[in-house]
Amino acid sequence: MSTILRTLRNLRSIGLKEYGHQMQYMGDTKRGTLIAKDRYGNKYYENLGEELPLRTRWVDYHDKEFDPTQIEPGWHAWMSYMVDKPPSEDKLLQRGVRVWEGGMHRPLLTMTRSAYKPYSTTKNKVQPWQPVAASR
Repeated sequence: MSTILRTLRNLRSIGLKEYGHQMQYMGDTKRGTLIAKDRYGNKYYENLGEELPLRTRWVDYHDKEFDPTQIEPGWHAWMSYMVDKPPSEDKLLQRGVRVWEGGMHRPLLTMTRSAYKPYSTTKNKVQPWQPVAASR
């Protein structure tokens, strides 16, 4: 949570529409320079002057229902402060689509209705108790 003065300064800088967007998805207002946009449509920002250490980089996801696996490996390295140059400037981190990769990102389905659920091939070791009421 930021101070009221910082929030008002960011509101004036980024505008009302972006302020509402950031409050809805991040819960905080930030302003910074747009570093690049990846092939999924995510926007990566950086602000070295005003943010706390290790909170100077952030991503604005393209989808409303975002999934952290939507970040490419090179951008993940930059977001985690493993490298100083973003993948848009570093030739080693730039990559094309490999043959074995699909066209677009497949979302992580863990903890959803579409998650993989293997069926059991063994019998239960314990049987549920069925109470029998005696007649009166």
